[in-house]
Amino acid sequence: MNVTLKYGQTERELSISDRADVSILSPSAVPVIEDVDKAFEEALDFPLGGNGLETMEAPGSVVIAVSDESRPTPTKVLLPLLLKRLYRAFPDLTPRQVLIVIGSGLHPPLDDEGIRRVVPESTAPGCRVIAHDAVHSPMTDYGTTSRKTPVVMNREVAEADLKLVIGNIDPHQFVGFTGGSKGIVIGCGAKATIEANHALMFDENAYVGNIEGNAVRMDIDEAGDMIGIPLVVNVVLDASNRMVRLIAGEPKTVYREGLKTCADLYGVAIDEKYDIVVASCGGYPKDLNMYQAQKGFAHAALAAKPGGKILVLAQCPHGVGDDVYFDYVSTMPTPEAVLDDFREKGFRMGAHKAFLMSRTLVAFDVAIASDMNPETLRLCHLTVCEPQETIEGWIAEFPGNPRVAVVPKVNSAYFYEK
Repeated sequence: MNVTLKYGQTERELSISDRADVSILSPSAVPVIEDVDKAFEEALDFPLGGNGLETMEAPGSVVIAVSDESRPTPTKVLLPLLLKRLYRAFPDLTPRQVLIVIGSGLHPPLDDEGIRRVVPESTAPGCRVIAHDAVHSPMTDYGTTSRKTPVVMNREVAEADLKLVIGNIDPHQFVGFTGGSKGIVIGCGAKATIEANHALMFDENAYVGNIEGNAVRMDIDEAGDMIGIPLVVNVVLDASNRMVRLIAGEPKTVYREGLKTCADLYGVAIDEKYDIVVASCGGYPKDLNMYQAQKGFAHAALAAKPGGKILVLAQCPHGVGDDVYFDYVSTMPTPEAVLDDFREKGFRMGAHKAFLMSRTLVAFDVAIASDMNPETLRLCHLTVCEPQETIEGWIAEFPGNPRVAVVPKVNSAYFYEK
């Protein structure tokens, strides 16, 4: 069988021997929303699990948390619609009373140019727009969750009478699914909050596609309840970042409803796991750098048998993509050492990617086809390969007929056994 897989902004052609039993694993196709304005009005007319804006007491101040550039949330489309609805619900509310906060989490906060890219003046005329800084922004302490996470939020978010979120629901490696109150709890939280919450990733139920018993997700929900977020607007996007679901309402109800669509879209059921998984991250920008491509390794691992073989195509024209990640992983002699050290010293943003990658590397035979410097890849504990030769070698040495999964867009899919 011949397959064509995306590789950066180009493609790679691979031939897989007839000896192999080959399956192509791809996300499902879901109809896109044709009339976004109509879908938005319907979502706000019939909010899930809570009250609509029109039933709320008129606020003296409003904060709307939106995603930074690391998320594909269509903020430029949704924010004007939400502002229009706000001004209609509260006729005395003025733009000067509305603050837009770009939730950066532990990502570097945006500069003025970055802020204008995410929220141009025409998107929220007259409103003040700031970028959250998890280290330097003034904070308000709400106490701690039952899992000992300090709930410390951006003070300007905390002091607003009405707190709203615009975000997307997406599969997440250890939160299960994004969405709900995460846009404020993590997006606008202090460094200590984010690190304590993400340290719960060691929980056995903290994995992609799962929220039941997931300590990370439950901790976020509890923190959201403590903060008080009456309404969120969440969307589900397909692999081309087109809206396929738009819902609004109480945070937990919204993401639980939205994840059904997300699971239908991105969850791929398999009868049993595969001997060999050949996966593309999906091309640019999914394989822009190793920091982004790591998600593809974790998702591919869900389709592979323990000890199975995984080949990931990730061009990574921008190299590693995160100095903290590389400075950390390059000092460790083995993936096993990464796991031991990270568990001992706790969650650190950037270094957590090395931990997640190492979980895959210790459990599977992993190779990468990439344009990155082979020595840099070696320091990341990755083996660079020529993909066609590697596939041929793996199949030739396999006793019998191997089951091979080909995944064209592995960053946009996750796998579970029926």
